Amino acid sequence: MLSRLGALLQEAVGAREPSIDLLQAFVEHWKGITHYYIESTDENTPAKKTDIPWRLKQMLDILVYEEQQQAAAGEAGPCLEYLLQHKILETLCALGKAEYPPGMRQQVFQFFSKVLAQVQHPLLHYLSVHRPVQKLLRLGGTAPGSITEKEEVQFTTVLCSKIQQDPELLAYILEGKKIVGRKKACGEPTALPKDTASHRDKDCFHDGAPARPQLDEESCGAQALNSHMPAETEELDGGTTESNLITSLLGLCQSKKSRVALKAQENLLLLLSMASPAAATYLVQSSACCPAIVRHLCQLYRSMPVFLDPADIAALEGISWRLPSAPSDEASFPGKEALAAFLGWFDYCDHLITEAHTVVADTLAKAVAEKFFVETLQPQLLHVSEQSILTSTALLTAMLIQLRSPALLREAVAFLLGTDRHPEAPGDNPCALYAHLIRHCDHLSDEISIATLRLFEELLQKPHEGIIRSLVLRNLEGRPYVAWGSPEPESYEDTLDLEEDPYFTDSFLDSGFQPRTKPRLAPATSYDGKTAVTEIVNSFLCLVPEEAKTSAFLEETGYDTYVHDAYGLFQECSSRVASWGWPLTPTPLDPHEPERPFFEGHFLRVLFDRMSRILDQVIGDLMQRIQRVPQFPGKLLLVRKQLTGQAPGEQLDHQTLLQGVVVLEEFCKELAAIAFVKFPPHDPRQNVSPAPEGQV
Repeated sequence: MLSRLGALLQEAVGAREPSIDLLQAFVEHWKGITHYYIESTDENTPAKKTDIPWRLKQMLDILVYEEQQQAAAGEAGPCLEYLLQHKILETLCALGKAEYPPGMRQQVFQFFSKVLAQVQHPLLHYLSVHRPVQKLLRLGGTAPGSITEKEEVQFTTVLCSKIQQDPELLAYILEGKKIVGRKKACGEPTALPKDTASHRDKDCFHDGAPARPQLDEESCGAQALNSHMPAETEELDGGTTESNLITSLLGLCQSKKSRVALKAQENLLLLLSMASPAAATYLVQSSACCPAIVRHLCQLYRSMPVFLDPADIAALEGISWRLPSAPSDEASFPGKEALAAFLGWFDYCDHLITEAHTVVADTLAKAVAEKFFVETLQPQLLHVSEQSILTSTALLTAMLIQLRSPALLREAVAFLLGTDRHPEAPGDNPCALYAHLIRHCDHLSDEISIATLRLFEELLQKPHEGIIRSLVLRNLEGRPYVAWGSPEPESYEDTLDLEEDPYFTDSFLDSGFQPRTKPRLAPATSYDGKTAVTEIVNSFLCLVPEEAKTSAFLEETGYDTYVHDAYGLFQECSSRVASWGWPLTPTPLDPHEPERPFFEGHFLRVLFDRMSRILDQVIGDLMQRIQRVPQFPGKLLLVRKQLTGQAPGEQLDHQTLLQGVVVLEEFCKELAAIAFVKFPPHDPRQNVSPAPEGQV
């Protein structure tokens, strides 16, 4: 196309001075555009139905062809110099603002994008290009749902691509008029320092440029153009409202068109990730970047319904900023779109903080903590309304699941748990939110208790040492849990005789609940000659009376069914804490340190309190209760099959008790498996085998 255009131009005027012929053609097309404003009488004709788009296309082709012909020279050709000297881009920008003819703004955005993308010469260093680019950025992103959103995001994409090629442009594009004004006042050149010496003044023609015809401005329709331009053409430069590439991208990020929003988010992420220290400092000190990002997060949170079912929230926990809308095959519920939009934007904030320059990441994380966590979310967590507590807790859990950035995780931990890391005491007063969350773990509402416990479960899985230290370790480091007065027995067998335990007799076996063989304990194996692994394992397995166990009847016998999962979990936890420098053995006791009362901490205390109320009593009362349940063995087996999906879920008497017995048995087996993998004599992956028949 370009070669054919050049051939036609040379045929028309001869090949003696092709550069002048190209310039003449370029000027003629520009004159054709300006004459439109003299000759046109219908102001309602759309721009795309005039010859303006065609003439702009011809001007672009000429610029690209000219540059190809002068590739070796590396300087601006006559047509490009004409474009710069006569401030054609400034004029087009003003016409785009005036939106005359209708649709002209779209044509201007497209022309700017194509010129910057296809002309390889570093145009953004020229004041006569940089200034209209700034003006055009201010035109875009000002009206949500604008018909030019597609063209705007294409324009910003080209700018981001240029900045990626030359990162120094970021600060220049962001500061814009401020840099130019300072350099003019100081007598400095208006180009970046990296410009070549051949470009002594980027807004002037080069000395070696060929002769050009003298062009009368009035013949180009300058008066006609002025009559259609806004009266305050310089207002875009002198306005007090900040508007630049960042604010334009932020506006496009909120577009209802998913493809436009996604492209804008990708461009913003690109800019923040490659920002130089100077540009990053400007972003956090002199721009509205971080506050605007967090403000949109708060707006999305407030736009959701006051109450959302935790199950619905959990169903959308996998929302990504790259795919913010929920899958269409999922069940719909009120507030689904608003929830998906919020979780998608939170995920985007997390990615920004992960990828951005450290200066920007820390500032954005602190802004999220202050404006969203503290000012927006915390009042809902502390609310007296159970619905507000339930919804906000479930949402916080969903956010923790998505959270990946270390900086934001650090702020979230400080928000939830406070910053105090000293050992706790029963009568102290932890930070308000932490105290409330601990109380919510044992709330009168089972829904709130479960939602809060799930929140702590997700929190404990995060790779942050402060979480474990705050909730558990700070109360154990001094080893006050060791009773100094009585030495530990050499083995449990010296102090425990299961045969004499009144709750582990065979009296209940006569009722028909007979295992196929008498259960056997796991074989004894010592670890480093000090710890009898079997004693620890069996201490968990013996918590549930034999008469209340059902797994042996369904060939789900030993705890070994949980060992593989427990080993994987243990390895995952071990790798997570490997870099934290924890000692491999307990700290020796200091005989000179006075003994002090042991307090497990507020978090462990509430967990132990809840565990002590399993089945509403201690385990020793279990036998008394189950003997009052008619046909207990058969009902217990049926409930176990129901819980594993092997039988229909019909309602039974004492349903809660029966389910609790089955869950308790499996819980004890899980504890036994965890104890086993923590102290294996060899690698469990090589030694785990099915337990003998009847073993529990």
